[in-house]
Amino acid sequence: MPLAVYILGLSIFAQGTSELMLAGLLTDISHDLGVSIPQAGLLISAFAVGMLVGAPILAVATRRWSRRNALLVFLAVFVVAHIAGALTSDYRVLLGTRVIAAFVYAGFWAVAASTAARLVPADMRGRAMSILAGGLTVATVIGLPVGTFLGQHLGWRASFWAVAALSVIAMAGVLAKVPDARPDEPSPVRKELRALANGPVLLLYGTIATSTAALLVSFSYLGALLTETTRVGAGWVPLFLLVYGVGSLSGIIVGGRAADAHPRRSLVVGILGVILTSVLLAPAVHQAVAVGVLVFLLGAFGFGVNPTLNSRVFTLAPAAPTLGVAGNVASFNTGITVGPWLGGMAIGAGWGYPSVAWIGAGLGVLALVVVGGSSVLERRSRPPGGRPAIPAAPVIPGAPVVPRSNTCSGPTSCADPGTGAGPPGARRAAAGNRSRTDSRASGPYR
Repeated sequence: MPLAVYILGLSIFAQGTSELMLAGLLTDISHDLGVSIPQAGLLISAFAVGMLVGAPILAVATRRWSRRNALLVFLAVFVVAHIAGALTSDYRVLLGTRVIAAFVYAGFWAVAASTAARLVPADMRGRAMSILAGGLTVATVIGLPVGTFLGQHLGWRASFWAVAALSVIAMAGVLAKVPDARPDEPSPVRKELRALANGPVLLLYGTIATSTAALLVSFSYLGALLTETTRVGAGWVPLFLLVYGVGSLSGIIVGGRAADAHPRRSLVVGILGVILTSVLLAPAVHQAVAVGVLVFLLGAFGFGVNPTLNSRVFTLAPAAPTLGVAGNVASFNTGITVGPWLGGMAIGAGWGYPSVAWIGAGLGVLALVVVGGSSVLERRSRPPGGRPAIPAAPVIPGAPVVPRSNTCSGPTSCADPGTGAGPPGARRAAAGNRSRTDSRASGPYR
């Protein structure tokens, strides 16, 4: 795996820490700026809105830029926004910096995902996406508790300064290791939109939104559930969050390896796991040990589907390399917004914290239905006797070249890939290569 992909994962870790850490800093911010807790909570909502709109806008605006330059500009603006946030005493200014930071973070996600996919061969895209998503998972495991700790002991502004410093380090890595290459002549926006306007892609986006909402509706209220219903002390909450983070990291690792070989199976297993875990969590909320085990499983199954969800758009819409990834980011943030909103509605109606787990199970069932619909649609649209092949990702100049596994070693050792002409052994080898290629692309979800 190219080092540049790991650098991009580090950058996601730095920015993802900012996305997550406010959940543990709301009380300090509200007291310092003289606003209510709900008003401080709007800082989280503002970040989600910035992410939702930033990905498609910046993906289009920077599609002719050098990938490295675009990433550096996004990181630079992100750093400035956090410095301004750390220095201000005005709530409205802080709210604005959160929107700006999220806006460029979304653009970074879109460009980073596209860049990582082009740095590796097609059958390693899922693993590359797992490294990017793993940056956010590590932010859950390390960034969230450390950011909260810094805020509690040194003031919430210290957490903002720490994120700015991490982002500067990420900038140095991007400058040193990400190839300075411009993308091929970008497709017209209308052409990319037409490529995305097909059933499998739209259903992929629906799967992303519903499966993310199924996970986030429970996670968003986990701290309150633990203290209000499970009745554990507030000091134990970070430990449960750590367990969730370890589960998430485990899911990312396993899901990244399965995404390329068995994408549909990975989705079905992961979403079924979220459904079953949520169903078990609802009646078990009074048992701390059971909640701990289920929280680990919730993170593992919920994050295990992310590599597949992130990478499938490159296969389903190869003609939309810019807007395809932007659609992914927007879909994830739709789920991040809708899930907690539905949970808040249920809690506000007096249904109690266990209700969020039942909502998560229901959203998981909906996500599974969408996956099934996509599979049926793909089978109907597949040409008779053939299966869609994974398109090759364009190679960025300066990136390491990965040799193909079926490269000929001599003028008479290979069959012609189109006709199978050549010695009998070569014809059998060529057929085997074609069979393996087909087996990696048996539909939008495998």
